[in-house]
Amino acid sequence: MGFVLSWLVVALATVSTSSIVPRDSNDPLASCPGYKASNVKTTSSSLTADLSLAGAACNVYSDDLKSLTLQVTYDNNDRIHVKIQDPANSVYQIPASVLPRPDPSSGVSAKNANIQFNYKASPFSFTITRTKTGEVLFDTSAASIVFESQYLRLRTALPENPNLYGLGEHSDPFRLNTTDYIRTLWSQDAYAIPNGANLYGNHPVYFEQRVTGTHGVFFVNSNGMDIKLNNTNGKNQYLEYNTLGGVLDFYFMAGPTPVAVSQQYAKVVGLPAMQAYWTFGFHNCRYGYQDAYAVAETVYNYSKAGIPLEVMWTDIDYMDRRRVFSLDPDRFPLSMMQDLNHYLHSHNQKQIVMVDPAVAYQDYPPYNNGAQDDIWLKRSNGSYWLGVVWPGVTVFPDWFHTKIQQYWNSEFSTFFSPQNGVDIDGLWIDMNEPSNFPCNFPCDNPYAAAVGYPPEPPAVRAPPRPLPGFPCAFQPSGTNCQKTARRDVVPSSFQLVTRIEERQTSGAQLGLPGRDLLYPKYAIHNAAGTDNGVGGGISNHTVNVDLLHQNGLAMYDTHNLYGTMMSTASRDAMVNRRPTERPLVITRSTFAGAGAKVGHWLGDNVSDWPHYRWSIRTMLAFASIYQVPMVGSDVCGYADNTTEQLCNRWATLGAFSPFYRNHNGYQPNIAQEFYQWASVTAAAKKVIDIRYRLLDYIYTALYHQATDGTPLINPMFYLYPQDSKTFGLELQYFYGPSLLVSPVTEENSKTVQVYLPKDTFYDFYTHAKVLGSGAHIELSDVDYGSIPLHYRGGVIVPQRVASAMTTADVRRQDFEIVVPIGSDGTASGELYLDDGISLVQKATTYVKFSFDGRTLSMKGTYGYNAGVSVARIIFLGVAGRPSGCDVDGQGARGWGQNSTTGAVVVPVGKPLTKDFTVSVNH
Repeated sequence: MGFVLSWLVVALATVSTSSIVPRDSNDPLASCPGYKASNVKTTSSSLTADLSLAGAACNVYSDDLKSLTLQVTYDNNDRIHVKIQDPANSVYQIPASVLPRPDPSSGVSAKNANIQFNYKASPFSFTITRTKTGEVLFDTSAASIVFESQYLRLRTALPENPNLYGLGEHSDPFRLNTTDYIRTLWSQDAYAIPNGANLYGNHPVYFEQRVTGTHGVFFVNSNGMDIKLNNTNGKNQYLEYNTLGGVLDFYFMAGPTPVAVSQQYAKVVGLPAMQAYWTFGFHNCRYGYQDAYAVAETVYNYSKAGIPLEVMWTDIDYMDRRRVFSLDPDRFPLSMMQDLNHYLHSHNQKQIVMVDPAVAYQDYPPYNNGAQDDIWLKRSNGSYWLGVVWPGVTVFPDWFHTKIQQYWNSEFSTFFSPQNGVDIDGLWIDMNEPSNFPCNFPCDNPYAAAVGYPPEPPAVRAPPRPLPGFPCAFQPSGTNCQKTARRDVVPSSFQLVTRIEERQTSGAQLGLPGRDLLYPKYAIHNAAGTDNGVGGGISNHTVNVDLLHQNGLAMYDTHNLYGTMMSTASRDAMVNRRPTERPLVITRSTFAGAGAKVGHWLGDNVSDWPHYRWSIRTMLAFASIYQVPMVGSDVCGYADNTTEQLCNRWATLGAFSPFYRNHNGYQPNIAQEFYQWASVTAAAKKVIDIRYRLLDYIYTALYHQATDGTPLINPMFYLYPQDSKTFGLELQYFYGPSLLVSPVTEENSKTVQVYLPKDTFYDFYTHAKVLGSGAHIELSDVDYGSIPLHYRGGVIVPQRVASAMTTADVRRQDFEIVVPIGSDGTASGELYLDDGISLVQKATTYVKFSFDGRTLSMKGTYGYNAGVSVARIIFLGVAGRPSGCDVDGQGARGWGQNSTTGAVVVPVGKPLTKDFTVSVNH
């Protein structure tokens, strides 16, 4: 009874402090009455209530729902779940099969939680506050709640000049603009990733950073939406959700630090997938390789230049007339693709190719097999909906179909068979917003739109030059070699299948019937739309959103899930091929939780300096906020021509993103493989050497993120949340917990301003100590092939003593442990080791390093024997001249100190199989 009274006291107290802010009389929503709460029931960790319309319905964009239900659950002490929905449970909600929800912890009591839910009964509004301070984090009294059949509005008040991050995918500043700013969430094929536009994926989560703490808000809604940020002359700051449907479903995360919010968000949407060790190698691709010979020659040229190449990718060039699950028999015959695959594998290298979702509407096995299983999206008359993508007229998979995984597994097992197909090691999926880019809405005449698709293939040629070490098929004629036998897929007979399925009916979370799915009255600001909503605003250049899935759900509601559902199906198909291995799947379109399955490349950028700079902010968002850590941009840029200087800078910057790939657009774009310029060759060799020596450091950081959500890439304010000067920084960041990356970001410049918080840092290259004072320092003479790096004091970095041409060879190198002594004289760190590939590890090694000012201790569990040793310990910032050094209490021989920097190097030679200590004596 006492707890129930406490809820009532809070509700009454809130009445005097919260009120609906008057709105502009020209606003059609100004007359919307909101709701009033009744029948409030509470437990120690939950609250439920009925919400009824508090006045006459306004019916601005569709019909107001007269009755709603409220469910509030304290999931744990740091997370509150608030959901407002219809009592009949008919309004669409994201299926748990796509985004599983976390279960509340047992034994939770609201009185012990770090954040609190408070409410006002009439008109209904609620706040989320910090328990200890009463600070308001979220306050819906800023405007009345609107809940219509095709429009929802909820507004929260914010403090002046808030520091907000997230609400992706976008290429706008990392810290969001808060005046007249709209973030539209609606997947679209966003060539050149323009500012101010909705891009490929959707992540309706934001973090707010205050000096008093950090919190996060996740809106569990996949419908198209505008999220508006605005104020009135700097006052009455707000954030407002405007969605085309779904329910008001929120998770509030207490923080109080940025890293804590990241961890809490990961537990809501799913911890990221652990990737294979080799995925951190260097990757190369381009759209426009003429044939298998051109791909093989690229592999050879990287080797000849001495640039490590881990993975060779092939774009849609390999396909027969751009049709998925096919090979061009003249330019990429199966025999040569298999020879290339075998060559790469014999050199400890990998192969990846692209697969798109759209399947050519033609007589060939992938279409016929799908038609037999009836897994293509359909029109209301039961015919397949036809769009236009690279191969011309296409059909699109229904990822909700009960047979879709069976179909996808079968196509992967056949086409990527080790015996009869191309035995790829990873997968690239594209165009999965889904894109229907050549066909304007309503796409009623796809054959007219398909003129020019597929594009004309390049000329067929004989191998023009010898490729030493490659099979005979890659050599010019005149040799004594035998040609590889052709192994073509036998086509099946063409059969057009049309079946009429039961269409949408009322039922659990299928969406309200009677909605105008093609022309909702509220027009989101979809950059791919025409006239912002008129003439196909949400269907233009994608699949029409009035299509229904086999299970009755409408594309109107699920459009934003299409790419992430393809990602899940593709990951499962890859695991089906190689059941024991971690699969690498890189996707273009994502939704919240995608990182639990796949990685993401940041789309079709442009080879210019703005996109070079934007590659940092977009990477930061995915890795540190959206929990998609395997992320990176097309290095040197995709569209248009790069330059030697830009490619130099980007090669060095890209080396400090988790996913590191040079990818280039189609001719006439110039070639941009790193070996095309001597200067870029030198820069790439230098920076890949650093990246590869740090592989285990960043692999450990990924393991940490996959275990508890701690980001492997950190914005400056994540590690210095009390320093307000870091809140807006987006051109420098931490790669892992220690390494500060501060690239030169301006053309023709060799100077960079680096902000250093009040802390101790060490130059990565010279080991010189640099004391930060909460101000910028200027670094000059940074040549085009270099990038400034600093160790952060107090964070120990395990790294290899040498690099190698492949990650397999890197794993054979011994370790050196770098101990950058912190401002308090101590340091700590960690190292995780496993076999680098297995989904389920038989044994692992996890080591913790701790330095107390005199002695470094290495303690751990040593289940996995890496077969290497710790060669030496490097202490940075040692004060004075040591009198000696000990290893396990015995005097160490051969130790030395740099007279300039004070760095002390102690030879160890201990295997990574047991604990040891190293002491620096004074």
